[in-house]
Amino acid sequence: MALEELLEELDEDWRESAACIGGSTDEFFPMSEDTEVVASAKAICASCPVREDCLQFALATNQSEGIWGGQTPTERRRLRRRMMEEIRRAS
Repeated sequence: MALEELLEELDEDWRESAACIGGSTDEFFPMSEDTEVVASAKAICASCPVREDCLQFALATNQSEGIWGGQTPTERRRLRRRMMEEIRRAS
């Protein structure tokens, strides 16, 4: 599936239901991944009703910064590598 098709399938209305709406961008885009700020952002994400949609959006659009779907950029890179490995094994 092409990225354009994937993006069309993503319902971006999920953002309206995000637990982080109105929050500080500093909290979700911290300078370092190893901080209390990251823990705070992840705690907000943990109870978010659209956490999975947010994570899928970040993966589909290759977001390289910020906390998306409760994951740091490093965690998303690891997840993406695992997903690609599973695809390779399946083919």
